[in-house]
Amino acid sequence: MKLNENFKNLKESYLFSSIAAKVAAFSREHPEKKILKMGIGDVTLPLAPAVVNAMRAAAEELGNKQTFRGYGPERGYDFLRERIAAHYRELGVSLDTDEIFVSDGAKSDLGNFLDLFDRENTVLVPDPVYPVYADTNVMAGRKIVYANACAENGFLPMPDESVDADIIYICSPNNPTGAAYSAEQLAEWVRYAKRKNAVIFYDAAYEAFVSESGLARSIYLAEGVRECAVEFCSFSKTAGFTGVRCGYTVVPKELVCGGLSLNAMWLRRQTTKFNGVSYIVQRGAEAAYSEEGKKQIAKNIAAYRENAGEICRALDRLGVFYTGGKNSPYIWLKCPGFSDSWAFFDYLLENAGVVGTPGCGFGANGSGFFRLTAFADQKTVREAMERFAALFG
Repeated sequence: MKLNENFKNLKESYLFSSIAAKVAAFSREHPEKKILKMGIGDVTLPLAPAVVNAMRAAAEELGNKQTFRGYGPERGYDFLRERIAAHYRELGVSLDTDEIFVSDGAKSDLGNFLDLFDRENTVLVPDPVYPVYADTNVMAGRKIVYANACAENGFLPMPDESVDADIIYICSPNNPTGAAYSAEQLAEWVRYAKRKNAVIFYDAAYEAFVSESGLARSIYLAEGVRECAVEFCSFSKTAGFTGVRCGYTVVPKELVCGGLSLNAMWLRRQTTKFNGVSYIVQRGAEAAYSEEGKKQIAKNIAAYRENAGEICRALDRLGVFYTGGKNSPYIWLKCPGFSDSWAFFDYLLENAGVVGTPGCGFGANGSGFFRLTAFADQKTVREAMERFAALFG
């Protein structure tokens, strides 16, 4: 018996587990201090009433012999996939419902989709990067190269012809930096991927936060993209499903590698390893696309956008450099007076009781940077930025 020794190459614990442990230890030592958490990107506003009502009705259906349902379709129920396809049509993208696969979230599929690829493939990820992109490939023993995201390029690295890669990760708006690619910039990445015979894994989990014209909400607006890109999306941050769990992955039928259809391969993989998302959850997700649901969810997103604006205005007054905020729930700031992100984390926690995420946890280029999230409630954000200003003003 042999274990997967690639796990030895992972950091001892997941970034957000380390943060939780530090905060818990501080709270035990200082129970009198109020901690304001703006670190983990978890939503705080409740589910939209339209979603709750749909899930309640679905639960009632399952309690009735005439309307009970067992296993659902492998790709997800038609009623939800048709709603997702309609959403893409509003963005200017045409999809076949058989190209849409409902899942329990983008994070799961971003890791699981690697089942379709040989471990000898080289993977290109941005630095800084959402840890899951790198960690899932470290677990498999793949070679990872990094695209240099930095202040000089607005944390939006562009293709480097000297770099060869087989799998390319792109997240826009980006986690952790909040930076968002334009449609033309993504088109350049598509052209690069086709020249390298590579596949793009495009994470669109935060597309609902894009407000500026010219910025992309889907990679499928680029020409020729259906031959080289898979798009992963989630209801977690859009509709508040972090605890409900639902997402989807788009695999175009034109995406063929080595004579094999990735759409057919992914269906085969899912039918073997995944039993689908519950009927109740999929009815809730469907309701998120109803006219009533969209209006209710838009109010929640507007509240998170206002939180981001509150953070940005405070940093502007202090003269602190940052990216994100306008088209993203994340604000990526230069640590004022610190070059070590963890040292800044400790200082902010101990002196202001504010929790964020150290940038170095997202990669070497995150050193000296810090991520704040707009997903906290409005009162928390306001108080946190008041404490921040008192400490660094």
